[in-house]
Amino acid sequence: MWSSIISYIPEWPIWAQAMLVFLVPVSITLIWRWLNTAVHRGSFSRSAKPSSISSRDISPAEAGIGPGTETGHYANIKITGEYATDMTSVKETFAKNADVHIREFMIRGTNTRAAVLYTEGLVDQELIDEHLITPLMMNGVPELKQEGFVHPENRQMLSGYLQNQLLPVSQIQETGSLQEFALGVLVGKNGLLVDGMPGGMLIGTSKGKTRSIDEPLSEALLRGPRMGFTEQLSDNTGILRRYGSDQSLFIEKIEVGSRIKKDLAIAYIQDIADPKLVAEVEKRIREMDMDNFLESGYVEQLIEDNTLSPFQQILNTERPDRVIGALLEGRVAILLDGTPFVLVVPVTFSMLLQSPEDYYERWIPGTFMRMLRFLSAMLALFAPALYISFISFHPGLIPTKLVLTIIETRTGVPFPSLIEVLIMELSIEILREAGIRLPKPIGPAMGIVGGLIIGQAAVQAGIISQFLVIVVAVTAISSFTIPVYSAGLTLRILRFAAMFSAAVLGLYGVIMFFLLICTHLARLTSFGVPYVAPAVPYRLSDWKDFIIRAPLSMMRRRPEMMNTVDEDRKK
Repeated sequence: MWSSIISYIPEWPIWAQAMLVFLVPVSITLIWRWLNTAVHRGSFSRSAKPSSISSRDISPAEAGIGPGTETGHYANIKITGEYATDMTSVKETFAKNADVHIREFMIRGTNTRAAVLYTEGLVDQELIDEHLITPLMMNGVPELKQEGFVHPENRQMLSGYLQNQLLPVSQIQETGSLQEFALGVLVGKNGLLVDGMPGGMLIGTSKGKTRSIDEPLSEALLRGPRMGFTEQLSDNTGILRRYGSDQSLFIEKIEVGSRIKKDLAIAYIQDIADPKLVAEVEKRIREMDMDNFLESGYVEQLIEDNTLSPFQQILNTERPDRVIGALLEGRVAILLDGTPFVLVVPVTFSMLLQSPEDYYERWIPGTFMRMLRFLSAMLALFAPALYISFISFHPGLIPTKLVLTIIETRTGVPFPSLIEVLIMELSIEILREAGIRLPKPIGPAMGIVGGLIIGQAAVQAGIISQFLVIVVAVTAISSFTIPVYSAGLTLRILRFAAMFSAAVLGLYGVIMFFLLICTHLARLTSFGVPYVAPAVPYRLSDWKDFIIRAPLSMMRRRPEMMNTVDEDRKK
């Protein structure tokens, strides 16, 4: 009797699998809670820690001394109007800046000394010669006495006279701080110091060499305006003004970076965007604290809702038509000087699978292409995992003729399905990365030829099966259909997690991984907007522009999830 009972007890691999089924989700939940708690506590923030380095080991720049910092010695120095004293301070400030030039001269008709400061390569030389030096050296100031501006009666009139009568330039800024004056010169403005005038003047704006407006390089387009953003903030705001000629289009500028200053612009349409959304965006941007923002990716990572999520919660794009379309839906755009990538908030998952071409074509082809992208996203995420689960755990679910074909192609393959898939997937990822980093003329050719050679050689060597080559090829091609590169990168990373889940628990592991992703997406938000809206929470009116793209005549209202001020597209 006991032998019969013992025969029904599962063997130890079954018990191990049952324990994994229980421990894996519990472990993931506990780790996730710990990481969220650590982030909220600020454990991963770069807080100041005591250091054993003495102040003698720190350079003046690291100590906050010198131009480019908000604190330090130069922050407290004022431009007094005493020419000799001011020039001494200025020359000390720019002592190690070989690209900063100082042109000293005498103002005609007076005994007054003056100096123009500019940074080579960042200024308009014609502006300096014709509109700054020429009026002072050739025209002079005949209304003033011979003793110049050092006379007490003339000090008060100097600044106003230069701005209103003598200098024919559009932008003049007065400053009494040597710190602000030095920063202005270093970013491309022309500095003017005049004997007897308390404070200095920053004249004109920077005019360095910039890239011309071309097609966006990271987003191929078939139809629509062939114009992309550039690295110049003024050009990008001008493009927005050209496409969005609406007096309600507001562009607010904020200075970011504690050491290297950069201009950041927030663009929104006032009578459409939710005021609470605009206030939240501005609040998060003002709370950012870094010494420099090299690219808009810095801003994206500092203001997103969930730092630990693998999914991007902010859209980045080079296409002005995509940005204008988002603004008309009540979203907010963030533009940073020095990068062509504009950020759009808030974002939903469906936006990452949509393209502006969906709206330029008729609604039937637009809907077909959008549904094709959703299907491609599922294939890019789960195709290798399903292959592993069916081959290793559930071959009985495969049709008989197909399973016989797969078995025949796998004859002689020495590796289990997981190792086989990892070899091919890692090879494809390496080839894809190499194709991006190589020069353009040889990058695509190397990726195609390398993939063909490696795949053919691996099949002939008996390392992988022919059927797997088809699965990996379909997976790679499917990932290329994602319009946003960052979204495709997320799916490529999660694909490996799905493969390991399938290798451990089979089809149950794939289903559990899918449910885990769905649970995470349902809880994720982007600036308060649910990430999987309008699916969760369910809003039927927003489904007209979700998986399908309804005819434009039916899309009369803006997305309900955006809580816009003006809800109607068509009056």
